[in-house]
Amino acid sequence: MTDDANTPLALRSSGPPLLSVHNLHTYFPQEEGTVKAVDGVSFDLYPGRTLGIVGESGCGKSMTARSILRIVDRPGRIVAGAVVDVATLDKTELRALRREMQMVFQDPFTSLNPRMTLLDIVGEPLRVHGMKKRREREARVAELLRLVGLRAEYMRRFPHAFSGGERQRIGIARAFALHPRLVIADEPVSALDVSVQAQILNLLLDLQTELRLTYLFVAHDLSVVKHISDRVAVMYVGQLVELAPTEQLFMAPKHPYTDALLSAVPEPDPRQRTRRIVLQGEVANPADPPSGCYFHPRCPHAIEVCRTQAPTWEEVAPQHFARCHRAHELQLIGVEEVARTT
Repeated sequence: MTDDANTPLALRSSGPPLLSVHNLHTYFPQEEGTVKAVDGVSFDLYPGRTLGIVGESGCGKSMTARSILRIVDRPGRIVAGAVVDVATLDKTELRALRREMQMVFQDPFTSLNPRMTLLDIVGEPLRVHGMKKRREREARVAELLRLVGLRAEYMRRFPHAFSGGERQRIGIARAFALHPRLVIADEPVSALDVSVQAQILNLLLDLQTELRLTYLFVAHDLSVVKHISDRVAVMYVGQLVELAPTEQLFMAPKHPYTDALLSAVPEPDPRQRTRRIVLQGEVANPADPPSGCYFHPRCPHAIEVCRTQAPTWEEVAPQHFARCHRAHELQLIGVEEVARTT
């Protein structure tokens, strides 16, 4: 647990966090200005939990995930297992740690090499990390394929022989090959049909229980995030603007941006009235963000202080954090509240 008052606390859990991210910055200098893709993100993630990160396209969700794994190498403090600061590791040390931290990528079509069989794709992490004997790799790949619902004899086939959902199962098998403790899933179901999405999400939940995994789940679909996450972090222009337990965030959001996102969640019952908040204007430019609160040009609740002073990150309710000057006074309506009042 961190001592920084501006760093969010996780759901209360015994033992230290598996992952602590402190003041993570990912900046890209360009001619027109420095793009602040990730701007001071901090959170804790405890073993066996799932943290969902949501927001509009370009808000910094995927860049945060890639920065944690140092696919993009940027400054910040990333502590894995409450012991190792990932940001300070050299290449050899980082390679050893990556056995514990793996990623499931968004696109199941481009993330698999079309010239490699499933044996080579799923077995590559095993070979890279020391399993040199082919028979051992074949046995482990067969086990992994069965684990994700595929037949072992498929290992001789190439990716083009499989559907999108099956390809994503292959990507999951590859990510789980080294028995990782932390899996970062970067929009793993956004490219799939809705029925297939449910299958992949349920597979991830089953594997989490069976293998005692911890997930960082990146998505833009709040319905998906609600289904799989214990907590949800909302990002806007590179910053976290809200973080709370899932049910608490859906029932009582504290930030107007979260409220707008929740209003866009489809209501499955056609008899229920929908509440849609249409934000005006465009998403702020991360290379030239506005003064004060980054969200104020689009916020229906903005006042003068929002335009001039940057809001602080604070705990506005137990385990519920927000970055908003008016978080304590606004009475925003969550998804569950709408269902009860209509």
